[in-house]
Amino acid sequence: MTGNFLIQAAVFLAAAAIAAPIAKKLNISSVIGYLAAGVLIGPFGLGFVYAVYQVESILHIAEYGVALLLFLIGLELKPKRLWTMRGSVFGLGGSQVVISAVLLTPAIALMGVPWDDAMLIGVALALSSTAFVLQVLEEKGELRLRHGRAAFSVLLFQDIAAIPLIAMVPLLGAGGTDEGISLMKIVYAVGAIWVVVVMGRYALSRIYRLVAQTGVREAMTASALLTVVGVVLLMEVAGLSAALGAFLAGALLADSPYRHQIEADIAPFEGLLLGLFFTAVGMALNLQLLIDKFGLVMACVVGLLFIKAIVLYVLGRWHGLDNAGARRLALAVSQGGEFAFVIFTTALGENVIGRDLAELLTVIVTLSMLATPLLLLADDLLTRAGQPDGRPFDEIPEEQGHVVIAGFGRIGQIVARILQARGIPFTALDGSPEQIDLVTKFGGKAYYGDATRLSILEAAQLDKARAFVLAIGDVDISLKTAQLVRRHFPDVPIYARARNRNHVHQLMDLGIETIRRETFLSSLDITREVLRGLGYPEQDVEHTVDTFRELDRRHLYDDYEHFTDEQKLQERARERSDELKELFAQDESDLGSASSRSDIT
Repeated sequence: MTGNFLIQAAVFLAAAAIAAPIAKKLNISSVIGYLAAGVLIGPFGLGFVYAVYQVESILHIAEYGVALLLFLIGLELKPKRLWTMRGSVFGLGGSQVVISAVLLTPAIALMGVPWDDAMLIGVALALSSTAFVLQVLEEKGELRLRHGRAAFSVLLFQDIAAIPLIAMVPLLGAGGTDEGISLMKIVYAVGAIWVVVVMGRYALSRIYRLVAQTGVREAMTASALLTVVGVVLLMEVAGLSAALGAFLAGALLADSPYRHQIEADIAPFEGLLLGLFFTAVGMALNLQLLIDKFGLVMACVVGLLFIKAIVLYVLGRWHGLDNAGARRLALAVSQGGEFAFVIFTTALGENVIGRDLAELLTVIVTLSMLATPLLLLADDLLTRAGQPDGRPFDEIPEEQGHVVIAGFGRIGQIVARILQARGIPFTALDGSPEQIDLVTKFGGKAYYGDATRLSILEAAQLDKARAFVLAIGDVDISLKTAQLVRRHFPDVPIYARARNRNHVHQLMDLGIETIRRETFLSSLDITREVLRGLGYPEQDVEHTVDTFRELDRRHLYDDYEHFTDEQKLQERARERSDELKELFAQDESDLGSASSRSDIT
């Protein structure tokens, strides 16, 4: 038994170690590599995993990878930001599920499926694959773009919608009406969510602090994994979506000072388990059924992708996406999802649908998932082919002990000029060809390169650099670059330019300590000139500006813990304004008293 387990473990580890690098070498998504490996080693391929029930048990274990993925995404999404997304989650996501189900149901009924069953299947097929979409968009760096955020909103609503849908399946079964939704199940569900919210909001950070104080690294890793596993178990007992619970726990820990440590500890496990999940999906593909009913299967796959893609494209345009963004949303989220497997398995157990239909639907969903990264890859190639050849990224010479500057605008150029005057080597990057050409005309030197791409930073030899100057003006690009550098080059010190106070706080959230607001010092300098022009003595001018600078700097760091709470920041700003007035009034009073005493003497 042990030997058999070790053989299968070796097979899966080999698939993970080989599939992803080959896919990357071929410049395709790693998801395709895992799927292909799963088909190869599964019961319908070479048969290293030879039984369908083994595939189902592996898939159940691998679903923890989906939970870990949602947990990590939750860590990046603070509760307040999640609340601001409620319109797109319930508006865009709800519309997609309802409209897709309405269009799919009659198409399924035309195949001879009873209307009740067709309605259930239509709603199940309206749900997409959270794991596939998020993984593919993350790989392509599109999750933070508008269509990426729209895709996430749709998937989040689908995770919520899957909960009552799975619970309702027994209502359609033969003699299964007493197993449906009951008051006690609702109580369990609400209670489980309440426990997750309370624990995440008040207990987990304190627990992590106690563990961190011990200095035992593996204990911190075990605590992070225990959080996810505990939430998943609690959600399963309550009959809820494990992925949704994991996401909720992550979102509630997004404000925790241990967020980055938790993310670093969990990321390797998330990657391995997600790879196992995609491999298990590939193993579940019934190749014999595909061969026997090839025409029917392919027609159903194309029909599913086409109907959902049209719905998503129209809704994307309606919600303000441009043509390219709506098209990417449609291609990314048009497949069936892992919840469909759960629904079809439950429906089969409750005699709602037959085994032949369940197997056919499983193959259709699996192939639609396999098509997603291929469709996105085709879209990339077509988009690239339809555009004029862009300027390639510049070749960057090898350096060592240098400074890398990202963003070669006003601030980046001043830093570069001073470094050059001191004989300090630097590599300057900018993503605008026009800016590079302009700098070159005036005798400067910079390289055309997108600092949000890891390959560009590696080409700039950032791992050998003494410092990284983040001088990018765009806040989103600046934060994306900072995250990339912190994740892949943690030992390189970062010196960052910030647009405003909120940008400062977001950079602090990434652990960056040396940050300067771009207009702050020049604003203080011009204020000095204004006060001098108004006739204030030089001593008063310097005292006023220095006092303001020190107070503002202290308040900037004090406000960090509240920077996502706009109402709190507004209250504190009003308090600080009154505090500053009182301070200067007190200074004038003290000055007046000192003058009076001087007159008396």
